[in-house]
Amino acid sequence: MIEIPSDLNPDLVPLAWLLGNWAGAGVTDFPGAEKANFGQEVSFTHDGRDFIEYRSYSWILDSEGNKVKPLETESGFWRIDKDRKVEVVMVRDDGVVEVWYGELADKKPQIDLATDAVARTAASGPYTGGKRLYGYVKGDLMWVGEKQTPEVPLRPYMSAQLKKVVTPEEVADMARNLGDLPDDGIAFFK
Repeated sequence: MIEIPSDLNPDLVPLAWLLGNWAGAGVTDFPGAEKANFGQEVSFTHDGRDFIEYRSYSWILDSEGNKVKPLETESGFWRIDKDRKVEVVMVRDDGVVEVWYGELADKKPQIDLATDAVARTAASGPYTGGKRLYGYVKGDLMWVGEKQTPEVPLRPYMSAQLKKVVTPEEVADMARNLGDLPDDGIAFFK
């Protein structure tokens, strides 16, 4: 279920489906790196201003699903304008800063993004741009990323399926607000 917080900046309502903490797993595969499964935690938060703050942590998983080593860390800020155009400023732990532009799909929670600008430090690896697709599918946050380098044309390199994380505080809030449910639980669905 998508909830719209009462203190969310009205400009951000079309992005409300992103809000929250998400966790899950995916696959990474790009020439020059070993194909691997990874785990990921993502948070989209707001403080009432006209942007959503984004943080992502991912790590390589072994064949049994245990954390092996860090993979990527990203953080940034997401905005949307009145025409449903989305802009993202993102920085990654490998020394890359990106500006992404795209738009929210019509009548569905899906965002297509492409890099408009890429800046790299001397320590970062080769990278010239990328694309990402984010979507809210049956309650899950799903995404796929594509990237290109001077040697490799644009191609998929990461994708993941993430589930909404519920904190103990959120469970307690849910429990406090159960007062209006019918006693038998069945009438609620009629």
